Amino acid sequence: MKYTIKITGFLYSSLISLSLLTFTSAVYANTDAVKVIENNLKSNIRVNGEIDSSTSIVNRMKQLNVPGLSIAVIHNGKIDWAKGYGIANGTRKVDTNTLFQAGSISKPVAALAALKLVEQGKLQLDVDVNQYLKDWKVEGDLLTKEKPVTLRQLLTHTGGLSGHGFPGYATGSEIPSTTDVLSGKGNTHEVRVNQVPGSKWRYSGGGYTVMQKIVEDVTGVSFSEYADNQILKPMGMVNSTYQHALPKTLKQRASAAYDRNGKMHPAIYNDYPEKAAAGLWTTPSDLAIYIMHMQAIMAGKKDGIIKKTTVESMFTKHQKNWGLGPAMSEVNNQLVFGHGGKNLGFTNKFKAFVNKGEGMIVMSNGDNGRSINQEIMRSISKHYDMGTTHEKP
Repeated sequence: MKYTIKITGFLYSSLISLSLLTFTSAVYANTDAVKVIENNLKSNIRVNGEIDSSTSIVNRMKQLNVPGLSIAVIHNGKIDWAKGYGIANGTRKVDTNTLFQAGSISKPVAALAALKLVEQGKLQLDVDVNQYLKDWKVEGDLLTKEKPVTLRQLLTHTGGLSGHGFPGYATGSEIPSTTDVLSGKGNTHEVRVNQVPGSKWRYSGGGYTVMQKIVEDVTGVSFSEYADNQILKPMGMVNSTYQHALPKTLKQRASAAYDRNGKMHPAIYNDYPEKAAAGLWTTPSDLAIYIMHMQAIMAGKKDGIIKKTTVESMFTKHQKNWGLGPAMSEVNNQLVFGHGGKNLGFTNKFKAFVNKGEGMIVMSNGDNGRSINQEIMRSISKHYDMGTTHEKP
């Protein structure tokens, strides 16, 4: 069935998933929960002898110089509520359709692109990735024929590759290609193997950029084109893209990036050619669609973006409790997946249960957003009895 949905003045006509329809009807639901949660934040730091008083989201935003943020809460398999707070850009207010840079939350969503190609037989998880790479190869003194870098290692941060993260490029700057980034011709060093592949866990945005290159070389199109058309749109994430040159309909809803003093960064925001590692633009409600889609597949959904067996392997713990994309943990014997994200001027986090329709996403447009994000998630967790308060990562 074909649906046309009007979102902030723009028409999107496409095949919309059930999860998106749930979102559009439930976005402002449960005002009682909103009121309780947004007025019961408690500081991460408690001083002995002082009363452990609560404050509101708006007050904490002022105290921490966080201009804007947006929240979505998943309860009983649907978005229970979603709401924006503060300023997005200039005087424009944050609403549920305001786009934020996801930072490293880009990674678990990007992993679906590689996993889809694995299902199609175009990639394998446990073979040397150099057989897929064309004009650039994984190199390093610790790389051997017996211990090559594999796609599974790239997705679980065990490939021994350099490059923790990326600073991005000021909007309007010349953006290097994926190959140039990997070769050290951008604003970071070349990505190389400097640790024995598979020997230990070490977070690597460089590894995800290698995965990005693999997807591009195997499909013959840019990562953003493949991921947008084969992953985001089919899931119903119509407010999301991996393009750094945002389409007009999304660009005018994109938040600016703000520093720790609440001042807009001179570049407005940075661009990230390292798409899989840090380049996703999205909203909390769109991330909720991704989360609910994964939860639905685990619950038996037959027409998901990938198969249940693939999602099960994605949620299997590898070294340091890392899955094929998301970080994994357990709460009361229930499996939880999540990820944080930090780009210039954006600070984000999500956590959700694998086998229950519960989860939460908080995205903020300030460099100082980490504390308030945690406080909001604790308030949500307490109200919905999610039990994720002290869980990491």
